[in-house]
Amino acid sequence: MFWIHGGGLNGGSVELYNGSVLATNDVVVVAVNYRLGWFGFIYGDREDAPGNVGFYDQLLALKWVRENIHQFGGDRDRITIFGESAGSWSVSAHVLSPLTRGLFRRAIMQSGSILGNKDRDPVNKTEALNMAKELSKQLNCTEGEDWLKCLRGVDPSEFAALYKKPTYAVFGTQYLPVSAQNAFENNNFNTDIDLIAGITQNEGSTLSEAYMGRPKNMTVQTYNELLANLNARNYPVDVDSVTNFYLRGVNRSNSTALRWAFYDLFADLCMNCPTYLFAKQMAKQMGGRHNVYFYELTYQMPEIAQLGRLEGKGIIHGMDVPFVFGIPFLLPDIATPVDVNFSLH
Repeated sequence: MFWIHGGGLNGGSVELYNGSVLATNDVVVVAVNYRLGWFGFIYGDREDAPGNVGFYDQLLALKWVRENIHQFGGDRDRITIFGESAGSWSVSAHVLSPLTRGLFRRAIMQSGSILGNKDRDPVNKTEALNMAKELSKQLNCTEGEDWLKCLRGVDPSEFAALYKKPTYAVFGTQYLPVSAQNAFENNNFNTDIDLIAGITQNEGSTLSEAYMGRPKNMTVQTYNELLANLNARNYPVDVDSVTNFYLRGVNRSNSTALRWAFYDLFADLCMNCPTYLFAKQMAKQMGGRHNVYFYELTYQMPEIAQLGRLEGKGIIHGMDVPFVFGIPFLLPDIATPVDVNFSLH
C-alpha cells in the first residue's frame, strides 16, 4: 500500500503518519514525501519547470516500489495507491496520467479529486504560467530577466510567506495531457484498476474555516459574501441560485443554521462532488469490467475530536485517516471496542 499524504499540495509530511498498525495486516506500507507548494507545482513553460513535479516525485517513488518491493515481501502486481485530501487529488492524477500505466492495481481516494479545481479541473498551461509570473513579480523577479533563475535565488523564507497562495495540478502537460473530463470521455485513463473513493459526512466544517475564516456572526449577507469570495478563488458559482438551493428550509435568522448551510455548500464544492463524480465517471466508462466503490464515513471516534478540540464539527475532513492507520489500537486507554472494531474492518 503506497500512501500519499494530504495538505493541499502545500504542506504535510509522512512524519505525521504511523503505518506500523496497518502493516500488521499482511501488507507492506510505503509512505513518501514529495515537493510541495511552488517548489512542487510551479509551471514555467520550459523543460526545467514542467509543472506537476510533485507528482513526478510520487511517480519516481512508485516506480521504485514496483521494481523493489519484492525485496521487502511485497507483490509488485498488487500495489494499491491511496491518499487523503491532496493525497486523494494525487491518486486521481495518477489514475489519469499516461505515465503511471501498469504501476498499480488498485486506488483508494479519501476525500478529493482533481476534478475539484476551477470548473472541476486543474488549471491549464496559460493560467499556470500567469500564476507563476505573478508570483515572480511579488518576489521582485521581473519578466524582463530570467525570472525562474531569479526565483531560484530567493530565500526559502520568502516562499514560505506565500504558503497560503494556492498551487494546482496543470493539465496540457506531459503528466496530464488532457483535462479529466476529456480523459474520461475518450477512455484515456488507467482503466485496468479497481477504485474505492469516499468522503466524510461533514467535510466542510473545518475545511471552510481553514480556507475562508470563521465569521463571528453568520448572516445571509455574510453567506453571500463568502460565496463571492469562493468565486474569486476559482470556484465559479451562481450566487443567487446557490443561495436559494442551500438555504432552502434554513432559518435565515439563525447564525448556526446558516453556518452549517455554508459548510454543506463548501463540502459539496470542494470535496463531495469532485470525489463522487470522479468515481461515477470511472464506473460509467469501465462498464463493470472492474470494481468501483463509493462510501461516506458517518462514524467518528469522539475522543479524537476532543483531543483536537473539534467537538460539534461533525464527522470532519480527515476523520477517516485515524481508522485507516489503526489509531484506536495505539490509544487503548481511550478507544472503545467499537472504535477498535471499526478500525479493524
